[in-house]
Amino acid sequence: MKSFSVALALIAPVQAGLRFGCSSLTTQRLDPVVEPGNIPSSHVHHIIGGNAFNATMTGDVGERATCTTCEMSEDFSNYWTAVLYFKHPINGSYHRVPVINNAALATGTTGGMTIYYTQHDFYSDNLKNQPITAFPPGFRMTVGDPTTNTHEEAKAHVGLRYNCLNTLLDRGPELVDLPDRPCPAGIFAIHHFPACWDGKNLDSPDHQSHMFNTIKYDGFMNAPPCPASHPVRMPQLAYETVWDTTKFHSMWPAGTPNPFVWSFEGTRGYGTHADYLFGWEGDSLQRAMNKSECFYDGCGSIKKQPMSIANKCTVEDLVGEDTVGWLTSLPGQA
Repeated sequence: MKSFSVALALIAPVQAGLRFGCSSLTTQRLDPVVEPGNIPSSHVHHIIGGNAFNATMTGDVGERATCTTCEMSEDFSNYWTAVLYFKHPINGSYHRVPVINNAALATGTTGGMTIYYTQHDFYSDNLKNQPITAFPPGFRMTVGDPTTNTHEEAKAHVGLRYNCLNTLLDRGPELVDLPDRPCPAGIFAIHHFPACWDGKNLDSPDHQSHMFNTIKYDGFMNAPPCPASHPVRMPQLAYETVWDTTKFHSMWPAGTPNPFVWSFEGTRGYGTHADYLFGWEGDSLQRAMNKSECFYDGCGSIKKQPMSIANKCTVEDLVGEDTVGWLTSLPGQA
């Protein structure tokens, strides 16, 4: 299935939703959802959002943060994924792959991700009147599993896909695994989260069971109604990240396997995963989800900030290790 998000950004459907960019906040081994309190966590993460990010995060994050790397200035949530590395085919050393801007983001966005909060699918308005409940303070979830190691298992993670970019606007088909050839404009990774909540739990032991995914084939397809076990429809959350793999192409010998790996190493690209920790200020997200005739903007109710301001938002490096240059092993994986 081809990725349609850029094309759809250029039209004016009736569905409501948000699409905005967030610059990178930090890249280090912290994971307050899966490994709370661990300094460092098991593998490196690329993190965006509010400056309340820490090894342990509880309660209302939106009340504690004082700045955010996101264009939407009331969004103090944190979003993170594993980090992509190039593994040298000859000497086995690793180098972190930089993140570059996606298409159509606000001027000045630095790396980071594109974030979506949509009310329903992109292809019909048959759910137009279904109320959308914003995530409550303290809410968190994950999607994907770094232990996934077969194509069939990865295929079952609906909405976790890759594109081999010809350009930022020409993405080509979606792939279950990392591309098997050099990509002219880099590797595009997308993470869709489930949108049906059990209405009770802010988290669950596996960080996923309190949510349910009714989409069966593709992240941007029509979403059937929520089941009785998870009856509350929440915003459809998705991340898009563009990894600039182009500078490593000269070190990729023709005919050899893809040399890019996630920061947990894993098997191929099957273990791609992402974490989310809600932190919108007050009822700002709910106000946006209550709108029905806006798309890909602030919905007339959310404050925006220049990315020159967003880029000043930082957090402390609590781990203090090199994650960038040529490394003999992946941080935490020796």
